[in-house]
Amino acid sequence: MLRNGLGKTFRFLGYTVQYGCIAHCAFEYLGGIVVCSGPSMEPTIQNSDIVFSENLSRHFYCIRKGDIVIVKSPSDPKSNICKRVIGLEGDKVCTSNPSDFLKSHSYVPKGHVWLEGDNLRNSTDSRCYGPVPYGLIRGRICLKIWPLNDFGFLRASPNVHRFLDD
Repeated sequence: MLRNGLGKTFRFLGYTVQYGCIAHCAFEYLGGIVVCSGPSMEPTIQNSDIVFSENLSRHFYCIRKGDIVIVKSPSDPKSNICKRVIGLEGDKVCTSNPSDFLKSHSYVPKGHVWLEGDNLRNSTDSRCYGPVPYGLIRGRICLKIWPLNDFGFLRASPNVHRFLDD
């Protein structure tokens, strides 16, 4: 009787560990569902929108300009942020705010990306904390799930003029 109970307990623990490993790998390497908060990505992503973030792009270095990514916050490692990639390593980017009279430019260093929110007037992004290491990227948002009337792929940046091709 005791042997039977121990056998069932160990089988249960074995299945729990196996399924836990499968779930970890799925969320770490394939992707997951993310609830976005804050106004920095408006109008593309509103507060409380639910999106799907895929993680394969970051592992295969397939992040491109214009992609919206989930990133570990450079100023608070316990939280994630959602921003658009404006520049990749070696790209020339505008580092000033839209309201600045004099525009300043800089180059994104090797192994970094330049991130900005779509709502430039209400976004804390690379204009505040500088280029972000590529290793902080957690995933690329590819689909809006909620609200249902907005279901589908995300639209292009309203700030396309910030992308420099020099």
